[in-house]
Amino acid sequence: MKIGLLHSLIRKEEKLLIEEFQTRGINLQMIDDRKLVFDLEPIPDVDVVLERSINHSRSLYGLQLLETAGAHCVNSAKVAAICGDKILTSVALKKAGVKQPPVRVAFTEDSALAAIEELGYPVVLKPAVGSWGRLLSKVNDRESAEAILEHKSVLGSYHHSIFYIQKFVEKKGRDIRSFVIGDRCIAAIYRSSEHWITNTARGAVATGCEVDNHIADISLAAAAAVGGGVLAVDLFETSDGLCVNEVNYTMEFRNSIETTGVNIPAQVVDYVLESRS
Repeated sequence: MKIGLLHSLIRKEEKLLIEEFQTRGINLQMIDDRKLVFDLEPIPDVDVVLERSINHSRSLYGLQLLETAGAHCVNSAKVAAICGDKILTSVALKKAGVKQPPVRVAFTEDSALAAIEELGYPVVLKPAVGSWGRLLSKVNDRESAEAILEHKSVLGSYHHSIFYIQKFVEKKGRDIRSFVIGDRCIAAIYRSSEHWITNTARGAVATGCEVDNHIADISLAAAAAVGGGVLAVDLFETSDGLCVNEVNYTMEFRNSIETTGVNIPAQVVDYVLESRS
């Protein structure tokens, strides 16, 4: 079996995956998305492509073109399209009956302000497409809402012209990230921070979290809702149980291997190899 790795920069996660493939005697075909040129003809001399790009647009179109050329991709272009867009993720979770915080989507400043006041302060404004906890705004009152909405409208990119509004969840300094591979929830971590944004990319500290039935059930349901594969699910703990914040399709796991005691890259490689067997 010929395996390709669609990548941008080679980070710690990619190095660990490459090492794991090498221990299995598999020499990867490295597919650098910064050098790719497609002419819409079948080009990849690979059976399976593992997607590890850090740029959503390159991932999305690269996967679509590679699948058109006959490659099986992990994750698929459909999964990337849904997980890379918070609105599409929320729609998928809603259709599947997976619990998530209350969400509103609006197309103008006026309708966004009305939606915010309907939900009640505080809320969180998020770009529809974005990662690593960037460009999030916690909105505590009407004056802040008016200012932030105006800035997004005037200064924002295409992605900021649509307003994704999520009810703020008081998570008491932590959330949960679970890791789903195929039909198993293999591990989970707590991400703790004094800041309301608890991404490890923003300095949150990872500690081990036991995968109980509640975490496994909602994580697997969320993964299935977006199409399944190799995914990280971000969960909030609420007084009414767990709910899903986001689902990530190019998951980072460097802080979670020793923390959980689970060899995550080995399990990813197992899944990739089994995906075409």
